[in-house]
Amino acid sequence: MTFDAEKIIENIDFSMKMEDMPLTEEDKSRLRNCINGKDDINKILQETIKRHTLVEV
Repeated sequence: MTFDAEKIIENIDFSMKMEDMPLTEEDKSRLRNCINGKDDINKILQETIKRHTLVEV
């Protein structure tokens, strides 16, 4: 099975735009790297969750 990374990213971006949260170029690059196997999706997910999680002190 072959993946068209740009088509997948386009579809994700369309969905995100509907929620008024379009993808940034950095988001698209990160997705592209995951789709093409250059980055580990689990590692990227953990980094993203950590970046967007608020921790009260």
